[in-house]
Amino acid sequence: MTAARLEKPSSFSVHGKTTKSVRTPCEPQTLDLRNLQLDTLIALTYMLTLEDPHRFRKSRDVGCYLGLQPARRNSGQSEPQLHISKEGDPYLRTLLVQGAQHVLGPFGIDCDLRRWGLKLAERGGRTGKKRAIVATARKLAVLLHHLWVSGEVYEPLHNSSRTTVAAAA
Repeated sequence: MTAARLEKPSSFSVHGKTTKSVRTPCEPQTLDLRNLQLDTLIALTYMLTLEDPHRFRKSRDVGCYLGLQPARRNSGQSEPQLHISKEGDPYLRTLLVQGAQHVLGPFGIDCDLRRWGLKLAERGGRTGKKRAIVATARKLAVLLHHLWVSGEVYEPLHNSSRTTVAAAA
């Protein structure tokens, strides 16, 4: 990065509040999470940690960057399910896991993300809830990146409305 780019401040709008940042080389972006009922701190930390949303080709790559991807150790025919890799920023990973716990907890709003996570927790066995929380955190990171790049506003029941329209037709 050049010094001229570092000195040019850019602004972020999170939940309608504008924040100045000196390190970010991208244009002003908006990340609105009011429909998901997540804290402003998660969105702001996410944007400042990733800095440039266009450095990832696909939104799915963000989960790997933050260390929310399961580690792998293949040996012959066995592919054991291991812990997450824990690469990347530990503070943001903690915030995303806490956000996922809120979404899956008793106070989370009814949304597609919650329905997916609860369905995953049901079929998981004795550690199903913990796996579902980490998987929901990974999906939340991917969702935040997609919303950031596209500029869309989160629709809590996007997939459910799509299936209702298809059933009516």
